[in-house]
Amino acid sequence: MLAALGTIAAAVTYAPATAPALAASPAAKVTSPLCDTHTTENARVRAGAHAVERNQPTQAQSAAMEKDFRDRLSRTRTSGAVTAAAITVRVHFHVITNGTVGNVPDTTLNTQLTVLNQAFASSGVSFELAQIKRTSNPAWFSDPAGNEVAMKTALHVGGAQDLNFYTADLGASLLGWATFPSSYARSPGMDGVVVHYQSLPGGAIANYNEGDTATHEVGHWMGLYHTFQGGCNPTGDSVSDTPAEKSPASGCPAGRDTCKTAGVDPIHNFMDYSYDSCMYEFTPGQNTRMQQQWAVYRA
Repeated sequence: MLAALGTIAAAVTYAPATAPALAASPAAKVTSPLCDTHTTENARVRAGAHAVERNQPTQAQSAAMEKDFRDRLSRTRTSGAVTAAAITVRVHFHVITNGTVGNVPDTTLNTQLTVLNQAFASSGVSFELAQIKRTSNPAWFSDPAGNEVAMKTALHVGGAQDLNFYTADLGASLLGWATFPSSYARSPGMDGVVVHYQSLPGGAIANYNEGDTATHEVGHWMGLYHTFQGGCNPTGDSVSDTPAEKSPASGCPAGRDTCKTAGVDPIHNFMDYSYDSCMYEFTPGQNTRMQQQWAVYRA
């Protein structure tokens, strides 16, 4: 984790004048081919037996996070600073390559932005392109987890309202990870999301190549837990309108119901582990939580 700062062999940055247009329908899925034919294992899940999604809190940790959130939210409400409002996130893409593999084209990154804008449309959150920076570093590309501190120390830009979005090869078992808003103040340089470059729209990872790995990870970055956080525990994911779920879903198991409480498992929610094609919603409660998390930790 505490790897020495790697050498950047090549880096190119540009900032376009305008962001890509928002797609008209959030139900429409969009895809775009990647620039190489590197393939990865198809029989996989977002995370599981072979890899655990990084930065996910234990029940004790989430309880502490929720107490801090409630305390801060109460003070913020007293000051009158919490209102539902449009949120614009500036996205800084950091494309990590090994020199030949992983050089995701601009068209794919623009398509990924459209996927995010479709997914978050109901929440009042939108995403605009701030920059694309390309870095050739084989060590970072092949092991972004082991080199995370070095990579982010060298590349992270902006403040709490800027999304640093890193793409690299995360191996055969893990698709992505993210930081939570509550961790920004103590470690701003580590803030952001890291996703497998072949999980972007048109990538080579079957069932997980429509761009919703990014949607899922950005959901964490906006303050959402997994829908299966806490299992069937009543507190669950701290959102009242996502039915309790004992364990993560895989595929698209219609009618799955793992808890005795009301409602079938929320397999269509972006914060579950279903296939990209199965995911299409955030709930009103999740939208409210994202707005509040933004007001408390990022605004």
